[in-house]
Amino acid sequence: MSKKIIILNGSPRKAGNTSALVNAFIEGAEKKGHIVNEFFLDAMNIHGCKGCFGGGKNPESPCAQKDDMDKIYPVYKGADIVVLATPLYYWSISGQLKCAFDRLFAVAECDANYRNPVKDCALLMAAEGNGFEETLYWYDRLEKHIGWKSIGKVLCGGVMDIGDIEGNPKLKEAYDLGWSI
Repeated sequence: MSKKIIILNGSPRKAGNTSALVNAFIEGAEKKGHIVNEFFLDAMNIHGCKGCFGGGKNPESPCAQKDDMDKIYPVYKGADIVVLATPLYYWSISGQLKCAFDRLFAVAECDANYRNPVKDCALLMAAEGNGFEETLYWYDRLEKHIGWKSIGKVLCGGVMDIGDIEGNPKLKEAYDLGWSI
């Protein structure tokens, strides 16, 4: 049975190493028959969460702010799997991904008990080095807190410049993760 997958790509580089991981994942998932929607967040008009608790009043456009998140919300709500893709920036996720992810709280506000939609999730990351610990700490606790289940993580260190990832076995790992769904 085909799954609906949303990818929130927090890289600022459309042809960068994180995007290469995303493309490999998409190739595997689509070959298996899944429906994949990728959002390249850096090219979108998304504002930071205001913490206003004003969301949840309109399930079709749950946030009080009106911007490109309205393109993401329906796909997110209908997705079975959420893939978070990001380069490692200062030992954490990119600002682009953090900004968009924070805004998903408006969907939880649609529930009287602030429950998030239950999803499977995956993490794709590229980095100059290999210091993924802080991001893994965040990701693992996020997953537990909002009731998601991780189906995998692909962490590719040692890829600083665009194209450094070419030939890296982590691309096959990303492809295999997409295929395994």
